[in-house]
Amino acid sequence: MQLSTLDWGVLCVYGLVVISLGLLYSRKAGSNTKEYFLAGRSMPWWLLGTSMVATTFSSDTPNLISDLVRNGGVSQNWIWWAFVITGMCTVFFYAKLWRRSGVITDIGFYELRYSGKKAAFLRGFRAIYLGVFFNVMIMASVTLSAIKIGEVLLGIDKYTIVLVAGATTLIYSATSGLRGILMTDLMLFGISMTGAVLAAFYALQLPEVGGLSGLITNPNIANKISFLPDFSDPSEALTILIIPIAVQWWSTWYPGAEPGGGGYSAQRMLAAQNEKNALQAALWFNIAHYALRPWPWIIVALASLIVYPGIEDLALAFPNVDRSTLGHDMAYPAMLVFLPHGLLGLVVASLIAAYMSTISTHLNWGASYLIDDVYRRFYNPDCGEQHYVRMGRFSTLGLMLISSWVALQLETAMQAFQILLQIGAGTGLVFLLRWFWWRINSWTEIAAMVISFLTALYFGFVHTQIGFQSWSPSNTLVVSVAITTAGWLVITMITEPEDNETLINFYRKIRPLGPGWNTIIHQADVKDPGTDNNSELTASLMCWFLGCVLIYSCIFGTGFLIYGDIATGFICMLVAGLSAWGIHKIFPQIGLLS
Repeated sequence: MQLSTLDWGVLCVYGLVVISLGLLYSRKAGSNTKEYFLAGRSMPWWLLGTSMVATTFSSDTPNLISDLVRNGGVSQNWIWWAFVITGMCTVFFYAKLWRRSGVITDIGFYELRYSGKKAAFLRGFRAIYLGVFFNVMIMASVTLSAIKIGEVLLGIDKYTIVLVAGATTLIYSATSGLRGILMTDLMLFGISMTGAVLAAFYALQLPEVGGLSGLITNPNIANKISFLPDFSDPSEALTILIIPIAVQWWSTWYPGAEPGGGGYSAQRMLAAQNEKNALQAALWFNIAHYALRPWPWIIVALASLIVYPGIEDLALAFPNVDRSTLGHDMAYPAMLVFLPHGLLGLVVASLIAAYMSTISTHLNWGASYLIDDVYRRFYNPDCGEQHYVRMGRFSTLGLMLISSWVALQLETAMQAFQILLQIGAGTGLVFLLRWFWWRINSWTEIAAMVISFLTALYFGFVHTQIGFQSWSPSNTLVVSVAITTAGWLVITMITEPEDNETLINFYRKIRPLGPGWNTIIHQADVKDPGTDNNSELTASLMCWFLGCVLIYSCIFGTGFLIYGDIATGFICMLVAGLSAWGIHKIFPQIGLLS
């Protein structure tokens, strides 16, 4: 497939605008680290929330959705729909606490909550572990999808794609800091959503598909459109729905869906004007991420099953594509070749926008860890702010180079997704409880991290080598969670708690809810008179529940309307509206301090 002159013109204009925005904010970004990494803590909720959505709208996301739908149907999306529960928990329990903490990065939390050398070690180690290893895996997955899109739509080899796309993104993300990234994300999100909707619209217009009614009635997808797995097959129901809903949402750490918030989500909340804006940003992100975006991708994935029923059909249609990267996740870019020129350029630009928004955020986020939590904290604490910004820009370059190399070693987006889920298995509950249970200590987090990593190594490289039968990813996840959780609980109870002064200071600053801090409250009279802890906790729990109902109702309501079941779709949307009204009424009771 070759782009026309018009398509290339659209892409060139897009690239110039993005780089110009980056350069526009370069001077302000270079003033200090708070400006470079947190945009001066002055950002409104709508800009922060949209930036979170743009970041999670990476170029590998539609590829991943295509892989899921083509292999197992719409119900396969529960492996990420389950994270709605995590997201709503972050909105109504953790967003205000992150903003209240006042740290520069979420890794700075460790020396706020824990004490001594263990806390310092944990801060430094986690900064490298997440800022380099996890961060590089995410960026590599996103870059892999850019490679596949470029091979299918542009006919460009993977090395050229990595060089050109990476260099363009590096220029604006390294120069503009978080403020420039946020402003660019606003534009990128609009372009990305426009491209996704256009891709779905033109997929439905194909003669083989025959419009929406032709799509839904086509025998190729008859067994692919259900929202729920086949419960007559217990193993399928367990893998697709039960384990994600019962275990995965609270037990695994995954960027963008961290239990208790964290990573670039926490960075956005820390950059908010106040606690209310932090909470609203997280709420808007979750609504847009789960309820607004998925269906255009799902429609394209379903249509692709009619146009390219199997891998062999993709191979025949694109004989020049590298066989090592050919998979079901390539179906999404393969469907874009039917777009008319001009619009093709816009949709390709939308996928490039998705790539750039994700990579730029991960570069800035990873650099913030390396500079604030490693370089300044342990190696060079007394330099000027502009020096740290300069080092942050060098760190950005290093992260880009490493992730590009890793991307050239991967084969599918699903491969990276499973690796990250497995390595983080069992750690999520620690991140939820550390705010609300005083007994969690430094050793708890160290144990959870080490045990989960060793368990992942065992199941990844040892289990089958010593004669055991290979397990499914879901079974491996459950066992890993059980081992890791049991391990860190034992370590917590046999090690000393953090010192009282640290715990008391943390409680005074954060004011966490629930009975988990009663021991500290009773030891020192630190509870503010007149604080209705139980009422605030009840209101937060109710909003959490209603938020989950709101998003799931929107997801399924949209699906039923697409499938032509107007009555059921209308009922779902009515439930969503009532849930939103309930949140609005309860919202003033959730205890925001600013």
